[in-house]
Amino acid sequence: MISSSTHIVSGYDAELSRLTNDLTDLGTLVSEMVADAMQAFKKRDSITAQQVIDRDEDANALQFKIDEAVQRIIALRNPVAQDLRSIIGATRIASDLERVGDLAEGIARRAMIINEEKRIDIARSVYRMGKQSRQQLAGALDSLLKGDAIAALHYWQSDSDLDDLYDSIFRELVTVMMGDPRTIPACTELLFVAKNLERIGDHATNICEAVYFTVKAAQLTSDPALDRLRQNGEIGESR
Repeated sequence: MISSSTHIVSGYDAELSRLTNDLTDLGTLVSEMVADAMQAFKKRDSITAQQVIDRDEDANALQFKIDEAVQRIIALRNPVAQDLRSIIGATRIASDLERVGDLAEGIARRAMIINEEKRIDIARSVYRMGKQSRQQLAGALDSLLKGDAIAALHYWQSDSDLDDLYDSIFRELVTVMMGDPRTIPACTELLFVAKNLERIGDHATNICEAVYFTVKAAQLTSDPALDRLRQNGEIGESR
């Protein structure tokens, strides 16, 4: 979410618009990569997994393009106030999104290995975790597009649910491996998939923090206004 205020120099507005579009394109790309990686995992589809791996270069290129645009705007336009926060936030968010793409690639690579192993029942729990992780990422990106600090806060808080799910899956996988050592290779790969999904949730919370800072000019973790929102029942307790 880049500031939408009108500037005297029309070229400045065009640069901000292009930056917004590139950030949106990156968010869409990595979201699709995560969804496709999990579909490859669920359907045991190594062709789709390879397509996810191939798209990681596109995500890297978009992040590089965004970083170059941010450096150019800061050098030539001298942005201030919310414009400056938005532009700095864009490079932080682009970095998080690029890492999400890397994690999706990692899931795809793990899926290709898992596809060669005997199916394990707990894989369904990992797929459900993937659905929750994608929902959290989608919520963070929606709060970015809308510039909605309260929505960003809600999705930031929901990360604890994903952490709890990861801990539960970790315990289940350890139990399965202890019960049947033959499952150790597949369970190890599943554990890596689950960890990548947990990390995607962490990057989604980073995006939420950047959105909140851009809109409110305050760090999400230390904004005194949060106490008032909690007292009014507008948000839940801290994570």
